[in-house]
Order: sequence, then structure tokens, then C-alpha cells
Amino acid sequence: MKLANLAGRAALVVDDRTLDIATASDGRFGPDPMDCYEQWDDLVAWASTVPADADGFVALDEAALANPAPRPRQVFAIGLNYRKHAEESGMAIPSVPATFTKYPASLGGPHDDVPIVGDAVDWEVELVAVVGRAADRVAEADGWSHIAGLTVGQDISDRTLQFAAGMQFSLGKSRRGYGPMGPWLVTPDEVPDPDDLALGCSVDGETVQDDRTSDLIFGIPQLVAELSSVLPLLPGDVIFTGTPAGVGMARQPPRALAPGQVLETWIEGIGTIRNRCV
Repeated sequence: MKLANLAGRAALVVDDRTLDIATASDGRFGPDPMDCYEQWDDLVAWASTVPADADGFVALDEAALANPAPRPRQVFAIGLNYRKHAEESGMAIPSVPATFTKYPASLGGPHDDVPIVGDAVDWEVELVAVVGRAADRVAEADGWSHIAGLTVGQDISDRTLQFAAGMQFSLGKSRRGYGPMGPWLVTPDEVPDPDDLALGCSVDGETVQDDRTSDLIFGIPQLVAELSSVLPLLPGDVIFTGTPAGVGMARQPPRALAPGQVLETWIEGIGTIRNRCV
């Protein structure tokens, strides 16, 4: 199943068509995409009964796509979670997830502009998981069962702010628009192998990151287990799972995003987002 946010309304995506969920379900499910995560099991069961030729399908309007999880209560992010990225950063492989938070107000949509502040704004392609069932002290073996689906994300980072005043990871990664997500949410059963997906990003057509999620140090089930051992994960919560090697900060000489550039980000089996730097 693919769940989209179309101009603020929850919609199913089938091929190049969309179906408004609130209208098609006769109000059983509301139009707000965040409500879908509170009723996730019921929504998935209902969606499985919707025929491909059901009345109400319309052509996909890509310009109307917005963040599929626009108002999470909690946004977790994991640093140094790819082996090669830890190596390029000159850091030891962590023994526990290096966790910080992106503030929810920083999140954006798959085609939103990214405001560039300063001369050290960096790209970070990330596989993003959204919680569909509350998770509290969950075993790693049950981790996937609490995930509604996966989407494409960018953990865009203001490196100057991030490393200022004794490290300000959360602020440095939470400027307005520094967490674009989309183009939709895909349930794990819809992707080739949720533990091994190709992902990458480009700047003005030049590929700058290109890797696979099999290089993750802590996979999604382990992240669910580790995080839920500390506090409950709630429906609609967002987990940015980490970025692979190839960030601008680690290059010689370092590189950064600049106004006018286009950042394109993709993950196998999920889709592509495109964000213009302004």
C-alpha cells in the first residue's frame, strides 16, 4: 500500500492514480493523514478491499504531494549509522545508536524549497520509517510489526550551527524545511527487501551519495527496540535512520549546498523527491 498526503488529505496511490481515503471510505477514515496512523491496522485492512477500478480514482497530481507524516509527535534521528559514513567521518563504529531529534516543525514535503542559511549546509539522504503501532519495550524480532511504512527523507544539516556551542545537533538539523519527506509512504511488503535498498542523492544531476541500506549498523528493527526501551514510540512518529557516505562535509575540499541548486533524492522501491535550494 502507498499512502500519500495530497494537499493535506490522505490518499491511496495505485500506479499513477490516487483515491481520496475519506471520500472512498464514506467517512470511516478522516482526511487528515496523521489520523491514518492512529487507525493503521483498520486502514490497511480496508485498503486491501478497494478494487483497482473503484470509482473515485483520479490522475496523480505530483505538485500536490506533501509530507506523508506532516505532524509527528516525535522525530528521532540516528547519527553515524552507516559503516562507511562512520569511516569517512573518522569516527569509531558506535555500539549503541547515536540518537538526536529533528524538531517536527523542520519537516517538509517532497517538492518544498530548502532555504540555505550560511555556507555550510549539507545533504544527507535517509531512509525514513514511520511508526504505525505504538511500541513500548518492543523486542527486536517484533520491530518491523510496529512500522507503518517507509519514505524518502533528507536530513539537511547546517554544519556551522550543528557543531557550534558544544554540539547542537538538533538545532543544526532543524532549520525550516531541513527535513523534506515523501513522495509517499510505502508499506514494507511493497519494497523488494526492506533491509537492503539502494539509496542516493544528486546535486544538479551529479550523484553525491550512492549506497545500500544493508550498510546500516543498526537496522530498523533494532532501532525500534533500542528507542522503545527508553520511551514509547507513538503512531505517526518518524525515525530518520541515518545517512551513508558521501556527505559534503567529508569531501576534500568540503562542499555545501547553494541557492539555485536542485537536490534530488531517491530510494529503491519507494520513489524520488526533488527540492530546490533557495
